[in-house]
Order: sequence, then structure tokens, then C-alpha cells
Amino acid sequence: MNETFKNLPLVNDASRRNFLKLTGAMGAAAAFTTTLAACGGPAATTTGSSASAAAVNKDLTIEAGISYALSTGFDPLSSSGATPMAANLHIFEGLIELHPATREPYNALAAADPKKVNDTTYQVTIRDGAKFHDGTPVTTEDVAFSFTRVMDPANKSLFSQFIPFIQDVKPVDAKTVEFTLKYAFPGFGPRISVVKVVPKALATDLKAFDAKPVGSGPYKLVSAVKDDKIVFEAFADYNGPKPALAKGMTWLLLSDAAARVTAVQSGRVQAIEDVPYLDIDGLKSKVKVESVQSFGLMFLLFNCNKAPFNNKLVRQALHYGLDKDAIIKKALFGNAKAASSYFQEGHPDYVKAKNVYGYDASKAADLLKQAGVTSLEFELLTTDTAWVKDVAPLILESWNKIPGVKVTVKSIQSGALYTDRVGTGDYTVVAAPGDPSVFGNDADLLLSWFYSGATWMEKRAYWTAPERAKLQELMNKGSQAAKEDAKKITGEIVDLISEELPLYPIFHRQLPSAWDDKKLNGFKPLPTTGMSFIDVGRTS
Repeated sequence: MNETFKNLPLVNDASRRNFLKLTGAMGAAAAFTTTLAACGGPAATTTGSSASAAAVNKDLTIEAGISYALSTGFDPLSSSGATPMAANLHIFEGLIELHPATREPYNALAAADPKKVNDTTYQVTIRDGAKFHDGTPVTTEDVAFSFTRVMDPANKSLFSQFIPFIQDVKPVDAKTVEFTLKYAFPGFGPRISVVKVVPKALATDLKAFDAKPVGSGPYKLVSAVKDDKIVFEAFADYNGPKPALAKGMTWLLLSDAAARVTAVQSGRVQAIEDVPYLDIDGLKSKVKVESVQSFGLMFLLFNCNKAPFNNKLVRQALHYGLDKDAIIKKALFGNAKAASSYFQEGHPDYVKAKNVYGYDASKAADLLKQAGVTSLEFELLTTDTAWVKDVAPLILESWNKIPGVKVTVKSIQSGALYTDRVGTGDYTVVAAPGDPSVFGNDADLLLSWFYSGATWMEKRAYWTAPERAKLQELMNKGSQAAKEDAKKITGEIVDLISEELPLYPIFHRQLPSAWDDKKLNGFKPLPTTGMSFIDVGRTS
């Protein structure tokens, strides 16, 4: 991979460890991702990613403990649950992929970097000999079909919002696909990783394909049982850059945190995600545990259509009224960092916001007074995720110290929260997790998830202030900006949303994973929900 991708504006360098979670379809970008297949007779190899560079035995199977059940099917047109999204990054390939751990782009089905014909035309060649799991060859017709079905409004694909710049995709010949853009989009290469290539002959039956996916990735799906396990086997005909280093994988779906901890302690699995913060120190005596800083945020979402939350001063007051450091220390055992921007510190597009909401209860009270609010009583809604439920009482403790403020809390399953309460406008304030970085790590994508289109700002925050139009104008400008202008525009966007606060982070989490480094070679913890076994094999 040459330097082409690394020099793109709003994408630059796709941070190596700073990348969370998407709870489910447009629901709450809040819980997930990530991401193997050569086989044959007994074989061993070594990988350079492990300090020990121990021999990998490709006849062994990887077992892992996953924290989320199957919430959707596997069709990459619509799949958005944490676990199927993670599975799909083993089953399917895009033309370009982002490595789950490093977030660095690499050519997957593409044989070479996209060729820029002009500002609004790109051509991509596909690699020779690529096959789908049913043995049929991957064709340029399949590639064009995969993009056009995502772009088709009738399919209502979640992923269409990430490629609004594409006008048309068509085969040029048996090896080349041409993309025509609506406007220049410098981040073209890494961004097209959001679309996975599927066989046209099978994917037209959406229901069947959702249950029995067929991709070209290094692993193929054998079986999947909700609340039980997912079984994969290495794809013998995979000829891409990231072959499987295991005979197969078994993912045990262990939503109970204690069960995951016991599974890795006992050796039943070699790795688990989402280690409970309380168990980190205890696990370190048996396995390797590491927390990775993520984009994954806990945010406050306001109903800007309801007084007094339609006043930004009230929204600012509640942000100032949160003792974030105490919350992080007590509920998360220090595994988060208070937000000083929309992006986490260390992200390649990080710029410190004009407004940083350190704990200041007296300022919170003054802002409420300026807004004409002398008494404020409301219900805080949260999702029922375990760590969120740990945080919620501490949020109440902070807010209820502000004179005249009285808050209660109710935790609701994520889907019900967004469908029954937020989607109907039956709420005032929500505290919830979110992370679109599973789709990509560039500023435009991360900002677009919450602030572009109607889903979040119009249908959830009910934010119709004039500043919303200004925000969209800045985002449109930023997505097309040259590298030297992109950072400045990103800063203007961050300043605006830190002032208006229809939705804004409280903190960005660190995500702990645990694994047996004596049995796994090349494993890296992810800055997102999910696990990746790209370049990972068993040594024993």
C-alpha cells in the first residue's frame, strides 16, 4: 500500500489504536465491531506481530468470548448489530479494508490502490482469482451490484449515508470497475471500505442471504445460534492479503460478564472482549489484559423541542454540572477520559473544543439562572448496558447537587429506548453510549453519523435551530476540502457543536480485552466492541 491513503484529508493516518461500538441499526451507533483461512494439511507459520513470534499451528481452532448476542442477520446491506458486524469483517471483503486494530487502509479485493482518473472518476481493479465461498468467481458485476444495492433508496441501507458522493458504479471490463462521483471526495479510498462485496446471484434474495451469508473473506460461516455461538471455518480458496491462520473459529456468545471472565480464566476460550473494569486487576495474574482508548463515547442527547432544553444555556449547564472525573474514577475505574472535543485525544483529527465542560456546579447554577430556570425536574433515560447503569447514579448525584434541580433515572433496553421514547419525542434527556468508528475513523464519517441527515438531529434531538444549517454547510465543505483546509474546518465544526450541544460526549471510554498470549500469536485488542483475528493464530 503506497502513501496515497495516508495523505487524504479528514482521514490522515487513521490512528493506530484510537478507534467502538454500535448498539444496533440506526438505533444508537453503540456497540461493536470487528474481525480469518488458508488451510490444507498440517502447517505452521510465524507472525511478526508477537514478541515471541511463536509458531502458529493452522490445524488449531480459535475460541473467543463475545459480549453481545446476535441482534440482526449478516447481510452487509443492513446488518448493524455488534456481533454480526464483527463476524462480517471475517466473512466479507470490501475493495478496500481498514485493519480493525490499526485502522490503516489496505487493498482487500482491490488489486491495487484506486486509480484517480480525474476529480470525479476513479477506477479500481479486482484481484485475480478471488472467489466467493460457494466457489464462484468474484466479478466486476458483483462489485457494481454491491454498491448500487446499498445506494438504492428502496433498500434503506444504513451504509448509504456514508457514500453520498457516489453517483454511479459500473464495470469497465472483467477486471475494472469505474466510480463516477457527484463531487470531488478526497477520502474516496478508505471510505469505500464501508461497502462489502457480495455475489449478485445470491444476494437478491435478501431474507435467505441475511441468514446464510456468502462472502469472499478468509472465513466462511458454518452456523450461528442466537445467545449460543457462531462457528466459522477457514476458506480454503481465499487468495487475498489476510489469510486465516487457524482451522476455524468458535465465538461463544457470553453476554454475562462473569461467564466471560470464567471462560478465559479456565482456558475454555483464548480471548474475551469487554472485560468488566472490576475484574481487570484480578485477570492480569492469569492472562494479558489491555485497555485501548477508543472514540466510543457516552453522550448526552437533548430533546431540543421541549422547554427548557430548547435553550442551549440549559444544555450547557447540565454538562458543567457533571463531575466527570469522579464518574470515571468510581464507575469505570479510570478507564475513560473526559471529553475535551467531539474526538478523543490522540485521534488524528482531534482539535480541542472552544468549550470544554469541566466540573463547575456554580457555573451550572448561573447558566440556569440566565436561562430563567429556577426549578428543573426531569427524568434521565439511559440504555440498560451494565457499565451505563453503573454511571447513571453518579450522573444523578452530580446534577441533584445543583440548587433547584431534581432528576430521576430510568434504564431501558436500547431498541425500546430509541423506538418507543426518543423516536416519539417522549423524553427530555438521554445518556447513552455510541460509536460509529466501527465504520471508519475519518472525521467526516464520525461527524456525519450523528450530525448529518435526519436520523439523529431531526428525528431524535429535534434540533431545528439556525445553527444546524450552518453545521451542515461546514460538514459539506469539510468533506470536500483539501488537506491543508480540512483541519481548520473540523475545528469550526467541533466548536459549533460544543456550543450548541444537541448531542455531545461526556467522555470517551477505554476498552479492555483479555487474552492468553501463550496460546494466541498476533492478537491485538481493539478500540471498539468486537474482536479481530486478522493475522492471529493459535500456537498451542
